[in-house]
Amino acid sequence: MAAPYTIHTSTLFDPKQKAFISDISITVDPISGLIVDVIQRTPGSVGDAVPDGDVDLRHRVVMPGFVDAHSHIFLHSYNERASVNQKRDESVVERIVRAVNHCRTALLAGYTTYRDLGSESMKEADAQVRDCINRGLIPGPRLFVATRALASTGSYEPRTENHANGVCLPSGGEAVDGPDDARIAVRRRIAAGADIIKFFADYRRRLMRYPPVQQHPYISGIQHPPANPNPDILVFDQEEMDMIVKEAKMGGAPVACHAGTIEGAIMAVKAGVNTIEHAYFANRELFELMVEKDCILVPTLAVCERLHKHRIQEILDQTKLAYDIGVRFACGGDTGTYPHGQNVREMELMIEAGLPLEHVLEAGTVGGWESCGKDLCGMRFGWFEKGLRADIIALKTDPRQDKYALRNVDFVMKDGVIWKKDGKGVGVYQDDHKWDTE
Repeated sequence: MAAPYTIHTSTLFDPKQKAFISDISITVDPISGLIVDVIQRTPGSVGDAVPDGDVDLRHRVVMPGFVDAHSHIFLHSYNERASVNQKRDESVVERIVRAVNHCRTALLAGYTTYRDLGSESMKEADAQVRDCINRGLIPGPRLFVATRALASTGSYEPRTENHANGVCLPSGGEAVDGPDDARIAVRRRIAAGADIIKFFADYRRRLMRYPPVQQHPYISGIQHPPANPNPDILVFDQEEMDMIVKEAKMGGAPVACHAGTIEGAIMAVKAGVNTIEHAYFANRELFELMVEKDCILVPTLAVCERLHKHRIQEILDQTKLAYDIGVRFACGGDTGTYPHGQNVREMELMIEAGLPLEHVLEAGTVGGWESCGKDLCGMRFGWFEKGLRADIIALKTDPRQDKYALRNVDFVMKDGVIWKKDGKGVGVYQDDHKWDTE
């Protein structure tokens, strides 16, 4: 059995203090996966070489493992293939294989926790991948999953001109109509293994009124489209949102809400959701209400940079306004819509928006834990303290001097087990086969 050992650091980011501190040693237990002790050393007390069995990270910048608060393990970059084509054209086996690769890539990029907000037409497979990681069958972040997102009939569904509501294409979520249906749907999600309940406050419900492309070889699109051919429209009323949150709280599950419109976001915050995702058109009224209700913002800037490029500066300005007002943040860029492994682009954009580096790093660790439901998720991670999960990463360069430092993760530990050291994966492809002999 592996014995506890100690990680020695010279520069460590403490998210609770939002500060870089010196000469910290962290003892971890790879059997329990927990931090055993955190010690403030006397400068020079370790000497030139650390004790046998310990790990020397004194020439790196150490911090807790990152938490991606908005990801989709079953999606790969939209630059490779549109979402609807992934759901239509890729087999279940291919999508699972891709998800396994995505999880390994994320872990080696320093992400020890993923909040997966919707299985994207893969039913409850995200919960099953989560369990495979927890059982040690595949490497990856610990997953907190939503399984199927909730939305009203005909709203969040892949559809074509000939088929609607998931008749031809795999259903994207779970259709919910009315408070009673909402109550049952939340119970069904929790029974199916969901750690988090996710619902859509609004979505592009009029997609088939003005399809983006006509099915004709010589006509590329609608000739006379309206100014906004496919707007976000509310999919639930207040009573339905209230019931989703009420039932989730009774089941001990946090609630995440996709909200593109201000109206939808305000309704969701009033209902008591834990997090608002996106908020593409947010304003001061929304942010002040979020502060009042202790609601976390996950602005998903990385996907906005790609899909809303024409107004990205406006969205960055909104993010800075939220920070100035005092909104709580978690970091997740809607990873999967852009490549897994490039998750830190979200934190880079938050820094570009004007948020202090230390605040962003805290949002990407402690804020991530809070987005998973705090103690509702059954464990603590995201900072350094006795009894917390031993999730530790190290950067090759200092993010205070190098704006791309977050991309260069040199060391990864999750639950007291080292997965990356000196820039190389550890045990990721090892052969653990043993003969079954008497």
